[in-house]
Amino acid sequence: MSKIIGISAFYHDSAAALIVDGKIIAAAQEERFSRKKNTSSFPINAIKYCLDEANLNINQIDYIAFYEKPRLKFHRFIKNHIQFFPNGLKQFIAGIKDWVYTNSNFEKKINSELKPIIGNKSCKIKVLYVEHHLSHAASTYYCSNFEDAAILTIDGVGELSTTTLFHGSEENIIKIKEIQFPDSIGLLYSSFTYFLGFKVNSGEYKLMGLAPYGDIKSKETSDYIKLITENIIDVKEDGSFKLNMKYFQYHIGFNMIEETLWEDLFGIKRRDDKEEFNQRHCNLALAIQNVTESIILKLIQEVKKITKSNNICLAGGVALNCVANGKILNSNIFKNIYIQPAAGDAGGAIGAALAVNYLFIGNKNNQKNKSDIMYDTYLGPHFNDNYILNMIKNVNAKYIYYENFDELIDSISNFIVQGKIIGWFQGRMEFGPRALGNRSILADPRASDMQMRLNISIKKREGFRPFAPAVLNSRTEYYFNLKYKSPYMQFVAQVADNIKLKISDNYSNLNLREKLYTKKSLYPAITHVDFSARIQTVNKESNERFWKLLQCLQSKYDLGLLINTSFNVRGEPIVCSPEDAYNCFMNTEIDYLVIENFIFDKKEQLVVSNNITFEQD
Repeated sequence: MSKIIGISAFYHDSAAALIVDGKIIAAAQEERFSRKKNTSSFPINAIKYCLDEANLNINQIDYIAFYEKPRLKFHRFIKNHIQFFPNGLKQFIAGIKDWVYTNSNFEKKINSELKPIIGNKSCKIKVLYVEHHLSHAASTYYCSNFEDAAILTIDGVGELSTTTLFHGSEENIIKIKEIQFPDSIGLLYSSFTYFLGFKVNSGEYKLMGLAPYGDIKSKETSDYIKLITENIIDVKEDGSFKLNMKYFQYHIGFNMIEETLWEDLFGIKRRDDKEEFNQRHCNLALAIQNVTESIILKLIQEVKKITKSNNICLAGGVALNCVANGKILNSNIFKNIYIQPAAGDAGGAIGAALAVNYLFIGNKNNQKNKSDIMYDTYLGPHFNDNYILNMIKNVNAKYIYYENFDELIDSISNFIVQGKIIGWFQGRMEFGPRALGNRSILADPRASDMQMRLNISIKKREGFRPFAPAVLNSRTEYYFNLKYKSPYMQFVAQVADNIKLKISDNYSNLNLREKLYTKKSLYPAITHVDFSARIQTVNKESNERFWKLLQCLQSKYDLGLLINTSFNVRGEPIVCSPEDAYNCFMNTEIDYLVIENFIFDKKEQLVVSNNITFEQD
């Protein structure tokens, strides 16, 4: 029985996963424990959690699987600087010492990072290194339950690859084609993220959310698309592409782009992150989203032509672009689609471990025909009543405990339809970027002001950003034009005609704020500006407690869907522990907190300010 710890670290979204005999036992991102969002730090806390979850010690682990090959990455570093010499000389000098140390002593570095677990002993566990894009491919193919599948991985960059086409067949993964650094769809999209004033490696979601405020029919948007495809990227019919590197800095400097060239090309200044959005920003966001979708669809067609498979598996950070995923779904190029829920670098921890299990050790897949090898992403820590009661004692919280969970959800359903906002904390924490009903903030999607309330008072983020609905499987087609299950919030679809509202003929001419405040459906808080929604479908088998809440709302109020957004505020990771949840609850305008069978009413809690405790009004 092989026991493998998979690790992703030292870039962003560090994580660890434990695989035992091909089964995913536990997985978690380091940020959830350190409370440092997107941390690149070695995932020591995540590793400790994985070992504790399985009641193992580090000496019982057979292999450590690292999600990329450091020496190959170093090769890319050297090759890139030779290719573009003398440009980037300052970056080379600044980075070479760290690169040499890290890559010549990588196992020593792993040993050093593991000291909190292994003490002063050296780690006797064999460390195996898996290519970055193979880690992505393994994370999606082996979790898909497909015997045969085309595999497409797209991200910023691994060691050399930025886009890779694979064929998965009979438990083997064969590389077909790849596109190498510095040509990268992920870095192209991140460059526009940067130019539009968002943070790279975390603001790409914001860019995707801003794009629908653009006007696809406007000449300006068409001009932007033309400027991008004629000046910045050259795309071939098979989806291969070349970037015009004179517009970029990421390969030779410390910035993403040559700002002056971009400003001259598009006729606008790079947006400051405090600057209000205007229509030009929206149209530019729509243009790059459109170009990105076009490239991905070409790549999808190419990998279909080569593999002739009916199934497609996707991973890499670009696979989290759920708008593009919706276009793939609607293209009907493939019969079945599987997207790794943790498609970014965190998921590489699972992929590296699975690659070692199947490709290095040669174990046979004994997880076939399981309904969900990812266990619906519920792979993180869980907390029992004794732990919660101890937390309650420490913070002197006021609560009600329900012996009967059905009575609890009956009360919570009433609060929701009264317009209350609920912090919902249940069971094991999700792995990956989405909260899927265990670390969620929930609210009624029918309230016209709910999107703004949640964005400003709870999430403390930009008001334009949309919220996702969680919907009963049985009611999905009533609310949305979606016939495919979307348990991981990976597809965007249009809301159904029967819930749309008629809008004015000049809607496309309205500015961002006017579009935002236009009521577009009977469920305005989950209907984006283009009548779309990023959907999570929920069934009893995947999450019985969350399903029961939705079922209760459906039976009592004919409401088969909820706003489901991650339980955190801007700049912070999703909550992990009851302490995290209570702290977020007390520092936002969440009305009620539910942790397992405990309910906390904000009005009943004590407020702590400058170490002085006083009753809330």
